[in-house]
Amino acid sequence: MKNQDNKLIANNKKAYHDYFIEEVHECGIELVGTEVKSLRQGNCSLKEAFVRILNGEVFVYGMHIAPYEKGNIFNKDPLRVRKLLLHKKEILKLQSRVQEKGYTLVPLEVAFSGSRVKVRIALARGKKLYDKREAIAKKDAGREMERELKEKGNR
Repeated sequence: MKNQDNKLIANNKKAYHDYFIEEVHECGIELVGTEVKSLRQGNCSLKEAFVRILNGEVFVYGMHIAPYEKGNIFNKDPLRVRKLLLHKKEILKLQSRVQEKGYTLVPLEVAFSGSRVKVRIALARGKKLYDKREAIAKKDAGREMERELKEKGNR
């Protein structure tokens, strides 16, 4: 999703901290006109969002799209449940994996792909507290190495 015609709208950094990302899927999302206009202005948040599969359909909960300021009566609820668009085979595959212990679906980012809004969702496994600490320690060590290399290069 990092091509030139793709414009990133929102990113879920917390997902990378809280989960091990195993598979990533790109899917469409069902929106109304004022929501698309609001997304064009970059008014979206995925902080508390999560994905569920119900009756063979995929839905995203807790995705906040701010009301479009000029939308008046056409604005919808900013936190309403939105349907994600995937092929039936992909949904069945994801559903079987989610039923395994420890797996969940989380939204990673929202972006424009041309004129269409796409959501990247991930099949993820939750991290334990010690996993999170280990990841933070690795990042710190990497930063320290970069800092030392930079200092040696300046001498």
